[in-house]
Amino acid sequence: MMVQKNTNNAPNRLQPIRKIAVTYKSQYGTTKQYAGWIAQELNATLLELSEAKNTDLTRYDLIIHGGGLYAGGIGGLKTVLKKSHKSLVVFTVGLADPKTADYFEILKMGFTEEQLSQTKVFHLRGGIDYSKLNFLHKGMMAARHKYFNMKSPAELSEEDKEFITTYGDKVDFVDKVEIEPLVAYVRGKIGIE
Repeated sequence: MMVQKNTNNAPNRLQPIRKIAVTYKSQYGTTKQYAGWIAQELNATLLELSEAKNTDLTRYDLIIHGGGLYAGGIGGLKTVLKKSHKSLVVFTVGLADPKTADYFEILKMGFTEEQLSQTKVFHLRGGIDYSKLNFLHKGMMAARHKYFNMKSPAELSEEDKEFITTYGDKVDFVDKVEIEPLVAYVRGKIGIE
């Protein structure tokens, strides 16, 4: 069993680390990859969403949920929010660059204002392999590509231009380094180094 540093100056008392679960919903694998890395770094239980549905999440002091970003919100988030939990951290995975993308509207779809104010959210960059997309997602990406191609070059952001250039290719922005802020936040929250 791992222990956390004694912070109350009591002599030689070590406290057990809180139990953490990392839940995730991954359509094409990038969210699963990030979830695995996070669980490993934090010595947490890793649960795919179908497993999490059948697990008593109240046994855990902290839930970290990862889901892909879709037009309808964050993959699997509604299921996790329905289950009782004490503390929630969320990470999203999407193709857009988190440094420039605005996720506010998507977050509003998944959270109430109160839930959002109580949840720390991290955004990680994923990837895409067009050859593996299902019919619906291929159609959505084709529509997005067509929409961007109808715009004048002056109207396109750098990210829009990158999307047009890479459309139809395999693109992978997944990088383990991207989990470091989330891991540091959780370690600080639960009092471990």
